[in-house]
Amino acid sequence: MSAKEIVQNFYKSDALIDSTSIKHFLHPEVIVEWNSSKGFLELDYNALIDISDDLGKAYVRSKVRISNILAENDMVSVRYSHFVKTIENPREEMLLAHFIVFWQIKDEKLYRGYQMSQLS
Repeated sequence: MSAKEIVQNFYKSDALIDSTSIKHFLHPEVIVEWNSSKGFLELDYNALIDISDDLGKAYVRSKVRISNILAENDMVSVRYSHFVKTIENPREEMLLAHFIVFWQIKDEKLYRGYQMSQLS
């Protein structure tokens, strides 16, 4: 599977809100450097699983709309918007944030991520 296909499959899945599913995509030594509108975070494997678990408790549905994706060798860049449906109002889709991320793939897993986001 190509690096681009791995990243596309990750964002097409429920991994962002399903801590069991996200484990399938993450390299055991994954690190994500995330510059968000709230500051800088460096996340490892366990922290990413915890975030997925927290999102799964707050949202019943998650959808990623990719607007740009480019790949070269083991690097993939993705620009996307993340939409969710809340437990309180599962019929209304809400824009959570806009993201751009550069993923490095190793052993067919997400290995290094460099991400920036802006809340909607």
